[in-house]
Amino acid sequence: MSTVPKSGNSAISVSLGELVALSNKARQLHLRPRVVRARQGGQYISRMRGRGMEFDESRLYQPGDDVRNIDWRVTARTGKTHSKVFREERERPVLISVDARQPMFFATRGRFKWVQAARLAAQLAWTTHQAGDRLGGEIFSDDGFAEFRPRRGKQSVLRFVKTLADASMRQAEFAAGFSMEKIFRRLHRTAHPGSLVIFISDFRGFDEASERQLARIARHNDVLLLHVFDWLEASLPRKGHYRLGDGIRTLELDTGDANLQSSYQQQYQHRVARLKNLCRRLHMTWQQCATDDDPVAVLHDIFGKETVR
Repeated sequence: MSTVPKSGNSAISVSLGELVALSNKARQLHLRPRVVRARQGGQYISRMRGRGMEFDESRLYQPGDDVRNIDWRVTARTGKTHSKVFREERERPVLISVDARQPMFFATRGRFKWVQAARLAAQLAWTTHQAGDRLGGEIFSDDGFAEFRPRRGKQSVLRFVKTLADASMRQAEFAAGFSMEKIFRRLHRTAHPGSLVIFISDFRGFDEASERQLARIARHNDVLLLHVFDWLEASLPRKGHYRLGDGIRTLELDTGDANLQSSYQQQYQHRVARLKNLCRRLHMTWQQCATDDDPVAVLHDIFGKETVR
């Protein structure tokens, strides 16, 4: 078994032309999630408000109001629960954080996780441009960060997607034990309240420190987690001997041990369950994208313009 899919170069890298061509599909999406049945299971109905919101006034609490919008100062002063009311801004920043670390350059079917992530990010970038919002974010790898301050305009999108295409050629050594805490901490400084923040990753290295930083971001922003995964990460193949390679190193894998099969699957399920529970608790949106999924279809499940009942 190889870590390189057999479907050609487009499975292991992504070109600038490919990412630019995704602009043609931008009109199919709008950056507010709709009520759908999640294809992978586990997508949660978010309280995304669309564009950034500015405080307008306080009024008496009404059933259905978001408890996070309770105006505690007015409530304490009047003795009656009040909610903050917001009005829509003309625009809002959309921050896209994309994982380009070494484990993302892997797949046993379909495309590399990185290629899926790049396509998801490019599609969201073009949709942001189409909506007239400001695009920003970061692309992070084992070598460091490429940071993009929120800006409007086609040139901003082109800079972003060109960096995505360039990252396809990066094959740095994976830093073992790398925590995502630094990634979330950096983006917290950029994410002004009311932003839409999107993380595209396999979420390796997501630990307690990462969770605390992500919770800080979710407190004042809408957050979408796009979990990109390969099916081999979810469960080992049936009993047998397998060889995995990246062109430099090889790994022999014997899946005949039932205890190994069970332990491996439980570790993956525990990691995913932790992320799903966090999304529920912090009112974030969650969606998965497998390496053999259509990235545009995955985004359409969340942001498609048609109403699905």
